[in-house]
Amino acid sequence: MEKGNNEVVARKEMRGGGGGGKAVGVPLRVLALLLTLGAAAVLGLDKQHKMVGASFGTITLNVSVIAKFSYVSAFSYFVVVNTIASAFAALSVILLLANKGVKAGRLALLTVLGDIIMVALLFSGNGATMAIGLMAKKGNSRLHWKEICSVFGKFCNFALVAVGLSLLGSVVYLLLAYITICHLHKRYYCN
Repeated sequence: MEKGNNEVVARKEMRGGGGGGKAVGVPLRVLALLLTLGAAAVLGLDKQHKMVGASFGTITLNVSVIAKFSYVSAFSYFVVVNTIASAFAALSVILLLANKGVKAGRLALLTVLGDIIMVALLFSGNGATMAIGLMAKKGNSRLHWKEICSVFGKFCNFALVAVGLSLLGSVVYLLLAYITICHLHKRYYCN
């Protein structure tokens, strides 16, 4: 008998919306959207031209060299991952605002699953970008790779800003997942 009453109460409580509640969920999702979209835009639009002297024996030539995200696969992955995360944030905001309480539990479950996937994608993109960024900043003497941030300082600084924005976005997604899981736990497992 009591189990049936708990299910009825849970269904009545679900009419308030899913995803940790609209009051908290929507602003945090908008913040995640802005951070990840900003990270994708900052690195995606990052480009720097430099004239570099290239020596060939006794001949020195000035060569125009360009640094941009599409030249490094880790940076391309970073831009794609942050674009996916921002698109998911926009979609989840629309779904949360359009939800009238119908199947709110399922919506909350799907959004928390998406949030966890976004955390994993963002952390992998951030890790790959930071590894390449560290190589660009320090170089690698064993592999005879020179550091390039002394030449392309602006490019490296913008990449650092993009990683910072993306890390903040991944923390917001982690917080969203935590809030939604706590909300679902209270709704279905606590009396």
